[in-house]
Amino acid sequence: MIARETPDQPQRPAEAVAGLMAAAAMFAGAWALVERPARIAPAAILVTLVAAGIGGRHARLIALSVAVCAFWWFLGMTIAVATDQPLW
Repeated sequence: MIARETPDQPQRPAEAVAGLMAAAAMFAGAWALVERPARIAPAAILVTLVAAGIGGRHARLIALSVAVCAFWWFLGMTIAVATDQPLW
């Protein structure tokens, strides 16, 4: 029988850090829309992938963060090219 983790069980500190890393990466990805997307967005995606490696209770938030950061990278690059803003 596989034991499922219930909400009553305390979370490990690493799980809390993974959730915070995912949320911070989404903020950085949003920041990449307006400021140098080729530098900031890949760093945000890297932070999100590290959070995914930690795993834990925030798996949905982390998966959402990967998708959102990748989308914001694409959108930020498109906006930067369309408006002749620097990529780096």
